[in-house]
Amino acid sequence: MATTAGIDQVRLAYESVLTIAKETDRPLPANGSDLLRRNLDCAVIETLHQIREEHSDPPFDSVRGVFVEGRPLYPTSGFHAKTHVQVCIRDLARIKGVFRVPKRFLA
Repeated sequence: MATTAGIDQVRLAYESVLTIAKETDRPLPANGSDLLRRNLDCAVIETLHQIREEHSDPPFDSVRGVFVEGRPLYPTSGFHAKTHVQVCIRDLARIKGVFRVPKRFLA
C-alpha cells in the first residue's frame, strides 16, 4: 500500500469503516495505545479486500505496511527507533520458501 493508488484505496476503506460504524451505531475499532493491537488498521484492510471483491477487482496476494514508531534517532531524522515493516501473505501459494535468520544476525 505504498503507492498513491494503494494509499487512496486504504483511505476509502477507512471512510467505509467509519460510515458503517456510524450507521450501525457501533464504536469505531481502535488501535491499542501500545500500538501492538491494531484493530482499526485490521478492519480497514479487511474492508478494503471486501470492497475489491464486491467490485470484482482481483485480490491482493499480500499486504505490506510500514509503521513509523518510536523517537527520531536524531533531530529532523526520518529514522525512528521502532520503525518496522509488516507483511501479510494472503495467498499462501505465493510463498516460495521459508528460512530462519541465524541467531548471530539477530543481536
